[in-house]
Amino acid sequence: MLNWNDYRKQLAAGVKEIGQLSPDTIKGYMALSAAGQKTDLLGAKVRELIALAVAVTLRCDGCITVHTEAAIKRGATTEEIAEALGVVTTVNAGAALVYSARVMDAFNEYPSAASPREPDSLANLRS
Repeated sequence: MLNWNDYRKQLAAGVKEIGQLSPDTIKGYMALSAAGQKTDLLGAKVRELIALAVAVTLRCDGCITVHTEAAIKRGATTEEIAEALGVVTTVNAGAALVYSARVMDAFNEYPSAASPREPDSLANLRS
């Protein structure tokens, strides 16, 4: 896997470079981040646990390293992080199930799907 501490430093350097080239992009990102924290109803630790779950769903290594460090700094325990990861695993599996049902719906829309065909392997056995 990655050396997460080195990767986080490399990522920070890359973001800094983007900030120098396009400061409004970083300002906009920071404004979004600050807006989500204004009411503080969830608290910083819960927000970071949610961010980790989203990071896993998006498969964003940069998000994983940044939000893991932030969650730890805000007091998240290994058990809390594991629970958040359990939730994201369940939701992602549920989403796969929902989209699997959509595949079956799309399949059933095709005229050729109206009459079930037996797999070639079964047809060969009957011959």
